[in-house]
Amino acid sequence: MCGFAGFYGGELENRREIVSRMGAAIAHRGPDDDGVFVDDTAALGFRRLSIIDLGGGVQPMASADGRYVMVFNGEIYNYRELRADLEKEGAVFVTDSDTEVILQTFLRHGKATAERLRGMFAFVIYDTVEKTLYGARDWFGIKPFYYTMLDGAFLFGSEIKSFLEYPSFRKEINRDALKLYLTFQYSPLEETIFKGVFRLLPGTYFVFDGKSFTTERYFEITYDPERRSFGEAVKQIDEAVLSSVEYHQIADVEVGSFLSGGVDSSYVASTVKPMKTYSVGFEVGGFDETALARDLSQTLGMPNRAKEISADEFFDALPAVQYHSDEPHANLSAVPLYYLAALAAEDVKVVLSGEGADELFGGYDWYMQSDAAKAYHALPKGCRRFFFATLGKLPIASLKRFLAAGLEEVEQSYIGQAFIMNDEEANALLTEPYRSEISYRDVTAPYYEKVKGCDDLTKKLYLDMHLWLPNDILLKADKMTMAHSLELRVPYLDREVFRVARTLTSGQKMKGRHTKRAFRTAALSHIPTEWANRKKAGFMVPFRVWLREDRYYEKVKAMLMREFAAEFFDTKALLAMLDEHKNGTKNNARKLYTVYAFLLWYEQYFILR
Repeated sequence: MCGFAGFYGGELENRREIVSRMGAAIAHRGPDDDGVFVDDTAALGFRRLSIIDLGGGVQPMASADGRYVMVFNGEIYNYRELRADLEKEGAVFVTDSDTEVILQTFLRHGKATAERLRGMFAFVIYDTVEKTLYGARDWFGIKPFYYTMLDGAFLFGSEIKSFLEYPSFRKEINRDALKLYLTFQYSPLEETIFKGVFRLLPGTYFVFDGKSFTTERYFEITYDPERRSFGEAVKQIDEAVLSSVEYHQIADVEVGSFLSGGVDSSYVASTVKPMKTYSVGFEVGGFDETALARDLSQTLGMPNRAKEISADEFFDALPAVQYHSDEPHANLSAVPLYYLAALAAEDVKVVLSGEGADELFGGYDWYMQSDAAKAYHALPKGCRRFFFATLGKLPIASLKRFLAAGLEEVEQSYIGQAFIMNDEEANALLTEPYRSEISYRDVTAPYYEKVKGCDDLTKKLYLDMHLWLPNDILLKADKMTMAHSLELRVPYLDREVFRVARTLTSGQKMKGRHTKRAFRTAALSHIPTEWANRKKAGFMVPFRVWLREDRYYEKVKAMLMREFAAEFFDTKALLAMLDEHKNGTKNNARKLYTVYAFLLWYEQYFILR
């Protein structure tokens, strides 16, 4: 796990110094080593966290003849098989690293390289003769890749903050992205909240020749349910998970595991049985799963370290969380993950975690349609509109969402786990210059179009695999762990596990109130029934509770009253929302946190830097 930054073109005299500064900006991603390559066209900088081939694998890595130079962030789990095949084709290796396997694969297979890799990756290969770049991002978007073009230069890197070290880079807010952030709690567009800065999409490679930039998808998410027994589906899931977990333990350093009270991390940890597991919770009743993790650790004979996070610690970490996120990020669970990574990094360099299981196997409650929802949806639309117009005025957010969802088809109502504000609410809070006509439905429509005719569960899974998973879940997973120089591996987001998941029927994923049916049944072979069947909780954060305490109310209020806040928001409206929440009139916690997180992010990137 590492980080890279670089640029192509640009009329600069101090190219080495600039790319070194870009690399230094992401030193947290790789504190073990650094390297730079510079010629008259391109500059590549690298920061290394040594995991495989600790003595070799130094980057930037060049081919034997020096023609090709490469920087790579990630891990390739099938590199040994690929290496064996390449050696049969005549390849000669000088290191034991997976980096060299990618480079040798490219020498023989060119643009077809990425599709052969099993793992998490983002990389760039520079041809010093043809003066071209080839790069790719992994199948599901586990590792980040950003790029921008300015003043005749092409910039690329693992984190946007490295671009700030390039002399002509200018920070500017992408106004459409800000408006959509208020709805999704993250930026869902291909263009980030920094205007002109883009993310390379998952499952995509690019080629740049100094004039044209072209991208190609080497992997598309598709579903193809097969007719097979429930028992056979369970067997195939377990075989795929066990194989993936084994691959994800390949390392020359110790591998630990995150552990919560839920089935996803428990399934992984139980198959690994690592020497160390890690858990966090909060010092507020009902928001702490560390006891559940400790109980499972004792049951399975695994040591566990746990930390309880105080309210002060939560608020103290927020500036760093927003800085490391690169873009404003309003998922509250990023903060406990930040502390969890810090805890694990005291002992290990690598941890396994359970991200991706819900999106692959149907694990979220919001994928279900309850009996009440089915009955409500069966009513004539005129009746549903009446109920929404009347009962929707009550200060009960969950009731309002329930009534709104029943008015429309899933394509109109579902955008993912977080639906912070609708278009009208977001524009009402924004000042005139930052309002946008782009709707959240403009973002989701192209994805729904590709799965039209599928059932509602498949539509939701498909949307979440493209938006929620890479732009929220995996973004915070990468950024919060790398903030502490910790490599996070996600065995469920493996191409072979996906090949099983894509063939499951919707009934094998979910039935009635039972989520992840086949997946949970597979986990029963390894963990107690209580853990396999436990309802998903995630990192529950008591922000709504703290916001009613004077100390934290005043802290948020002070930020809302900062002079720069008025550039973006109707601060009077926000202060009224804050008072409503404190007085218990409404639960405005999620909306207020989304704005608060943006302001903290803006302060980090536009005021302090």
